[in-house]
Amino acid sequence: MTNLVERTARKLQIQREELKKCADREQLKLYGELIVANLYQLQKGTSFYEVQNYYDDCKIIKIPCDPALSPTENQKKYYKEYRKAQTAEQMLTKLIADGEDELIYLESVLDEISRADTDSEISAIRMELSDGGYIKNTKGKKQKQPKELPPIEFRTSDGFRVLVGRNNVQNDKLSLKVASKSDMWLHTQKIPGSHVIIFGDGREISDEAIEEAAVIAAYHSKARESSIVTVDYTRVKALKKPNGAKAGMVIYHEYYSINVIPDKEAVENMRVK
Repeated sequence: MTNLVERTARKLQIQREELKKCADREQLKLYGELIVANLYQLQKGTSFYEVQNYYDDCKIIKIPCDPALSPTENQKKYYKEYRKAQTAEQMLTKLIADGEDELIYLESVLDEISRADTDSEISAIRMELSDGGYIKNTKGKKQKQPKELPPIEFRTSDGFRVLVGRNNVQNDKLSLKVASKSDMWLHTQKIPGSHVIIFGDGREISDEAIEEAAVIAAYHSKARESSIVTVDYTRVKALKKPNGAKAGMVIYHEYYSINVIPDKEAVENMRVK
């Protein structure tokens, strides 16, 4: 998984560098247009054309060109390079967006592995990766479905039940199927971590319960060793699962945030044994 994360990050870096090269595509289009506008006065055999830029107060601009080509051929060359850069920009933008989503997912799985306590949790993560095509089944055989462990359960000081997903598949199930629309969902902001649900059970969820659940969310994340962690929280009804999104991936636009300190002792004291 570490290799997958590093490989995906390197690929993204290369794609972002390639995207930067597409930034001058409008300059290519400008050169082509100015050559067309000045064809009557341009000659073959020079290394640049010196013309007025009608888009910038008619200032003189030097356009690099191939002396072996005619002005019309140089103009066509610039248009071709412009269209190529335009297509590359569209493709790279899509590839980068997909790659960023994949990197977020892979980092979340790596975080889950680092926090797994039992063989059953590791087996569940292995099954998730196998179903996603990231690893192969042993000897090509279908793996036996591991026995699913329940979400980790906690109880706040004022009596609210809190459940924490153990992996991405369980995160989806907990947030999108088990929790009701009025329950509270928490997750570390822009950091891999577990989905955390506060169950209201007909009561108005208190600020104290939200703060304590935020500490639980911070501890069950990649940021558990940080001094302070930002945790987002919102009603479950605000969550959306994009079509084709990987396990554990949800989006939300209406939310609040709270800064907390991951506290192992406090978390252990709230855990239901």
